[in-house]
Amino acid sequence: MANDPYTTLGVARSASEAEIKSAYRKLAKQLHPDANKGNPKASERFSDVTRAYDLLSDKTKRAQFDRGEIDGDGNPAMPFGYGGGGGGQSGGGNPFGGGSADFSDMFSDLFGGRGGNPFGGGQRSAPPKGGNIAYRLSVQFIDAATLAPQRITLQGGATIDLKLPAGVDSGTQMRLGGKGQAGPGGAGDAIVTIDVKAHPHFTRDGDHIRLDLPVSLTEAVLGAKVKVPTVDGPVMLSVPAGTTSGKIMRLKGRGWSVKGGGRGDQLVRLLVDLPADDAALQAFAEGWTSDHNARAALGV
Repeated sequence: MANDPYTTLGVARSASEAEIKSAYRKLAKQLHPDANKGNPKASERFSDVTRAYDLLSDKTKRAQFDRGEIDGDGNPAMPFGYGGGGGGQSGGGNPFGGGSADFSDMFSDLFGGRGGNPFGGGQRSAPPKGGNIAYRLSVQFIDAATLAPQRITLQGGATIDLKLPAGVDSGTQMRLGGKGQAGPGGAGDAIVTIDVKAHPHFTRDGDHIRLDLPVSLTEAVLGAKVKVPTVDGPVMLSVPAGTTSGKIMRLKGRGWSVKGGGRGDQLVRLLVDLPADDAALQAFAEGWTSDHNARAALGV
């Protein structure tokens, strides 16, 4: 059968509404003009599958087609021997009353808001939305780690307080619906790209935050409680006696905010800081002897 909507969508005549919708969504995504620029055949095919779905998604039209009362284009089927063009319908219009199917929701779902059927064939085209507006927002390292609220000023002077998403990083994008350019179908969106600034002391390591912490020779040898900066503010850390440079201490839950909840840890690397030109330290070292081989683990 010419212009058979079932054949056009590749479904059986017994197909359910869900099967018909699924078949159309798959074909529409493949053939949409936005994905096939400069391909008129794809546009024509897209128009065909849209007409087919328009007919089969309407229970009344589908039943009339199945009974042979209309053809695949929705026009009345002429009885045998019937001539002319009137018959109470004019110009091959819609003989059933009511309008065509509204595809705006489906196209919005398939193509991220660029909805509407851009073709004729009796289909109504949703009015286009306004364009999106791109913004870049610089966020301080500590604010990103702790998800501190951020304020952004949009075109026109309006300000919005943003809640950063867990796991935020440079390049993370946030969409503000309806905050873009105005258009006949409504305003577009504002797309905010996050830029996390570097910190002079903290560095990110996945969900963890690293920090190098200088300690004095006395603190390293005898042990001590020292103050450590974190993104949440300073805390006290117990340095064990006999600590050597490079030892890593872990502060639970003081790291980056994690998707799904919780925080990573802060990893503190202790570095023994020796003062230069300290006469007392030099005298101590000159008078101190030990059989300890600091490089024994290296085989030398």
